[in-house]
Amino acid sequence: QVQLVESGGGLVQPGGSLRLSCAASGRIFSIYVMGWYRQAPGKQRELVADVSVGGSTNYADSVKGRFTISRDNAKNTVVYLQMNSLKPEDTAVYYCNAASAMGNYWGQGTQVTVSS
Repeated sequence: QVQLVESGGGLVQPGGSLRLSCAASGRIFSIYVMGWYRQAPGKQRELVADVSVGGSTNYADSVKGRFTISRDNAKNTVVYLQMNSLKPEDTAVYYCNAASAMGNYWGQGTQVTVSS
């Protein structure tokens, strides 16, 4: 099993920044991709960004140039999502995800609200 603990959500004004963190524990050796998804009210959960163990990154078109996903170099199981130039449409519950040989795992979610 893999456990994911997220932190860093909150309320921010449009144009502001937030950084989300996700720490994985458990059978971490089996993880090959970690990423962030989000789900806004009434919408499906969507990929925001992910990063593979090899360092390859992938972003949703809506966040390219504004969000950056990264990993802690000392701990490959800690992933960050730096979110800049936030817009009201970025408001959602953000979920950390880990894809592993053991299965697909999710964090509990953290609320991000962009509002003036």
